Amino acid sequence: MRHQKKTLKLGLTAAHRKAMLANQVCSLIEHQRIKTTLAKAKAVRPLAEKMVTLGKKGSLHARRTALAVLRQKDAVRKLFEDIAPRSATRNGGYTRIVKLGARKSDSAPVAFIEWVDAPQVIDEPVTEEKGKKSKAAKAPAAETEKKPERKKKKTAADLETEALE
Repeated sequence: MRHQKKTLKLGLTAAHRKAMLANQVCSLIEHQRIKTTLAKAKAVRPLAEKMVTLGKKGSLHARRTALAVLRQKDAVRKLFEDIAPRSATRNGGYTRIVKLGARKSDSAPVAFIEWVDAPQVIDEPVTEEKGKKSKAAKAPAAETEKKPERKKKKTAADLETEALE
């Protein structure tokens, strides 16, 4: 029985798993949101939340502990200066997992993992450039210009009828 064994192994060796989770947390710190499989997102969440808790402490010891786990100075700096102060009033629950459905290639469940306190990025609608016309504007022009008809491929029956004529 697997009592008291909560580590998600993900089919990896311990060293590979630690490196992958550290890289995922660094990417989450850098990009504020990452797209990954649901199993990896669930494995990343506890480590990311522990790093934010270290960032909230703000001591030199906490910074060195975070650096020992994450191994990227820029990520630790951003964690302590940007992400941890945003989460100062929150008692845990710093990340959110949003399920996206199955990946097309292998049907693996995919999810976003993101910071709850992340600034909202609004996707602006893409405007058309001046040089390009919309499909509606191109449609009448296409009707006026007719393309020459393509020649049919001759089948064996067509060749026989031509030979008889």
